Amino acid sequence: MSNLTQAPLNGVRVLDLSRILAGPWAGQALADLGAEVIKVERPGGGDDTRHWGPPYLRDSEGNETSETAYFMAANRGKKSITVDITTETGQAIIRKLIAISDIVIENYKVDGLKKYGLDYNSLKEEYPALIYCSITGFGQTGPYRHRAGYDFMIQGMGGLMSITGEKDSLPGGGPQKVGVAVTDLFTGLYATIAVQGALLERQRSGKGQHIDLALFDVQAAVLANQASNYLVGGVKPTRLGNAHPNIVPYQAFATSDSHIILAVGNDSQFAKFARLAQRDHWLEDSVFSTNAMRVKNRDRVCEAVAEVIKQKSSDFWLTELEAQGVPCGPINDIDQVFSDPHLLERGMRMELDHPLGDKVELVANPIRYSRTPVDDKRIPPLLGQSTQEVLSSLLGYSETEIKAMEEAKVT
Repeated sequence: MSNLTQAPLNGVRVLDLSRILAGPWAGQALADLGAEVIKVERPGGGDDTRHWGPPYLRDSEGNETSETAYFMAANRGKKSITVDITTETGQAIIRKLIAISDIVIENYKVDGLKKYGLDYNSLKEEYPALIYCSITGFGQTGPYRHRAGYDFMIQGMGGLMSITGEKDSLPGGGPQKVGVAVTDLFTGLYATIAVQGALLERQRSGKGQHIDLALFDVQAAVLANQASNYLVGGVKPTRLGNAHPNIVPYQAFATSDSHIILAVGNDSQFAKFARLAQRDHWLEDSVFSTNAMRVKNRDRVCEAVAEVIKQKSSDFWLTELEAQGVPCGPINDIDQVFSDPHLLERGMRMELDHPLGDKVELVANPIRYSRTPVDDKRIPPLLGQSTQEVLSSLLGYSETEIKAMEEAKVT
């Protein structure tokens, strides 16, 4: 059952002109929060990610459908309509939708919508309350503004790949991207934050505004402590594999049968680990006694810890460390993640009805409100599934007009 009427953004309408991941991720988050999100796609093809397969959703007989797993990851809860915005009729449809929308999300190249009169500057006087979020690789200003930007290249340009991966001096060292498109995802989340902030400010001023979000800016922002290590401490971060630049020991260690993560966050936790490892003398050794000294003597400390941990099994360490309150954990494969009893109890793996696939399993929204639950139980839409409904019910086009637009391939 839908929680739409209770959800926090119930009554807010979003026009989603974006594709791929960063913009759609923001649109999905807003849909989960209860907004009505109308996703505009190209007739015939739709969002690029509709073709980024396999894998595809399978029907009840095990046959592949046209729905890709990638598209379904970022488009839950939306209405899909198809509109060719290169046509005058298509542009008129978009303007009618803008007139009844609170928010527009788009990720066209800089000035890409200007020729259609659908950029913010062309719209702001006619729609002064409109909140318009533009997502690009490098932003609306600056020397790189006209460059295309994709997550992988931004991870490289934005410094993330310089601190991700094994040390250059070790086998397998060298630049590595993160295993999921985190720059796109972070940008989508910043967009979600930004439009909600603009909505709140609009309640006071009655005015909308333009939001200029750049993947490059976001990637720099989420360097977090690594950026501060450089800007404040003058330290140029490098790749450390699984180690932490400011805490020791805080990395993966080999056990007698696999690996665990040991995440010692303070000196008290290290003392508990030392006693469990029967290395009480470490506590009297200045090299081991404080985190600052452990960081300075990283190699010596980690070699000593590694020698201890490899003598016993992962189960032993995970059980005993947890009992002592020392942060630790296994290194799970994705299948282990989605069979974890805690994650299942939290409802993070959900099964929904799907018109093509009988059932589809998706990852739930992680937000848990106490009073206004999110509305994440609406499936990702089929291409153009809501075109007729939106054109007729929301915009007032007649059946004859809708049929003519279909025949002209405007929708």
